[in-house]
Amino acid sequence: MDVLVIGGSGFIGVRLCTELSNRDHEVIAVSRSPDDSELPGDVDTEMGDVTAYDSLSGLFDDIDVVYNLVALSPLFKPSGGDEMHDIVHRQGTENIVRAAEANNVSQLVQLSALGADPDGTTAYVRAKGRAETAVTESDSDLDSTIFRPSVVFGDGGEFISFTKLLAPPYVSALPGGGKTRFQPIWVDDLVPMLADAVETDTHHGEIYEIGGPERLTLAEIAQMIHTADGRSTTILPVPMSLAKIGLTVGDLIPGFPMGVDQYRSLQFDNVTDKNNIDAFARTVDDLTTLEAYLSGETDYEADTRVPA
Repeated sequence: MDVLVIGGSGFIGVRLCTELSNRDHEVIAVSRSPDDSELPGDVDTEMGDVTAYDSLSGLFDDIDVVYNLVALSPLFKPSGGDEMHDIVHRQGTENIVRAAEANNVSQLVQLSALGADPDGTTAYVRAKGRAETAVTESDSDLDSTIFRPSVVFGDGGEFISFTKLLAPPYVSALPGGGKTRFQPIWVDDLVPMLADAVETDTHHGEIYEIGGPERLTLAEIAQMIHTADGRSTTILPVPMSLAKIGLTVGDLIPGFPMGVDQYRSLQFDNVTDKNNIDAFARTVDDLTTLEAYLSGETDYEADTRVPA
């Protein structure tokens, strides 16, 4: 099949393009700044911006499947403010659906997020929910598959570096004592499922919640990460009311990486109601734990970068 991967130069996109290429699909990776340095030689690259329909419309000719992987991180306050979530996620998806409909694309795979809800608590989950609505309410014969993963970790990802920023070694002052739960999934466990979705029509019209093999609190994750680095950390609980004040002030400071939306996100667990990995013939025993990744039991080294 001819496959267009929008966001193909990103953390998940590079791996997905490689997986699809290895399965003998013809793949085009689309991004605002195309970079083929990490892509297989048979994967083509094109420039496209989801917020600008005209930059996309000419890329959909003779395409069978489109993946929309484009996303702003929910972990950090976006440059331009929280309204950027709506511009990139909702409006960007609407542009993709419009281009797919105009070119008779048969299938769209949408990478969404756990908790996506048009009326959700954070700007991120609202925009993700409205993006899903744009996909499911398409008037064409466009078949869709929506994935809602928990946080995704792996080499080149930002979840581990974000945790180190939020919870530094030795003493970590965490909102609510770090009791928010996550279900981290390794990127190289997620990507094959994304690829499987286009190889049988049984996934058409489905929405899948996808998580890793464990449900871990933020405090447990922080301690696990620092232990892997040969350090320790003591969790110092910060009342959520104080965290709200601090991150509200942070919203007003240019360049401060977090704000009120991040505070709101920490009030809710990021875990599946039902982990739908069984739809792809996987069990939790097939998945890589965060601890196994951090200890080097995978093919990739842990990401140790801390954002500037």
